[in-house]
Amino acid sequence: MHKTSQGKQASALSSFCVREKEREQPKEKQGFTSASREKMENFPVINMENLNGEQRAITMDKIKDACENWGFFELVNHGIPPELMDTVERMTKGHYKKCMEQRFKELVASKGLEYVETEVHDLDWESTFHLKHLPVSNISQIPDLDDDYRKVMKEFAVKLEKLAEELMDLLCENLGLEKDYLKKAFHGSNGPNFGTKVSNYPPCPKPDLIKGLRAHTDAGGIVLLFQDDKVSGLQLLKDGQWVNVPPMHHSIVVNLGDQIEVITNGKYKSVLHRVVAQTDGNRMSIASFYNPGSDAVIYPAPALVESKAEEAGEAAYPKFAFEDYMKLYAALKFQAKEPRFQAMKAMESGLNLESIATA
Repeated sequence: MHKTSQGKQASALSSFCVREKEREQPKEKQGFTSASREKMENFPVINMENLNGEQRAITMDKIKDACENWGFFELVNHGIPPELMDTVERMTKGHYKKCMEQRFKELVASKGLEYVETEVHDLDWESTFHLKHLPVSNISQIPDLDDDYRKVMKEFAVKLEKLAEELMDLLCENLGLEKDYLKKAFHGSNGPNFGTKVSNYPPCPKPDLIKGLRAHTDAGGIVLLFQDDKVSGLQLLKDGQWVNVPPMHHSIVVNLGDQIEVITNGKYKSVLHRVVAQTDGNRMSIASFYNPGSDAVIYPAPALVESKAEEAGEAAYPKFAFEDYMKLYAALKFQAKEPRFQAMKAMESGLNLESIATA
């Protein structure tokens, strides 16, 4: 692509971002009905040990159903040692108390968040820091982490990376793709991006007015979450109802991001989810994101493109470099994903994004 056309597209993309920000955010249904409680009871839990015996076919079907109908599932017996997870949890909660709790209280006070009377739409009730693992680690550069904590988080990241790649192969098997298809699609020139968001959600005096984390889909590939098993808060949107993701001891929650939706041509979909702040308890959340490399080119797998119209180029999903999608996502994270896909299709075909923003 020529530099001049790149500049025009960047300008159009900027205009699109501004206009999308001005749009009203999707309305979120509050509360729980008996139907949503029933859905929580049916939340898919996958026992990874069953992949090694007579239960393999049934377990693969459960994974397939979870990917097609939930976008989320919970893993038990996933191979990460429970004692390592206990150590990660203990050190993460200790680090928050020692290094982050007071800062968060000062932030809340500076913004007057304890006294808000109307719903807050522009921030989240969370205290976070981010770790990068691949292609280059930044763990040694994060301030306030003691050496033991750094070492444990590195070890945990290695286990999670292995689990993410195992899951990618299982998804390929269910989709009828060659074993390494997703890993190759994610590779780019320098391998995948892999990082961890470490979050704490402290007690919130106004959880009806401030979300722990506003509703969104995840931009990337596969997300592996080690969440607090005592304090709940994570919810996903299913059939128009918010459903609690049940906290389970030593489990790993998996959810699919936008890139998996694109590559699978919509067979698997990313799902809106949020964190509801609680009045009691501090919720720990350690979310690790296994994403495509920055220059990886993402598009629907040809084997999953079914119609002649799609084969002729009228695909339901666009083709794009992951880093370009992330630039758009940074501005529109808390908006619906469909306009993001539409914008990337417009960039792909060289259309002016202004027409989409004002349509």
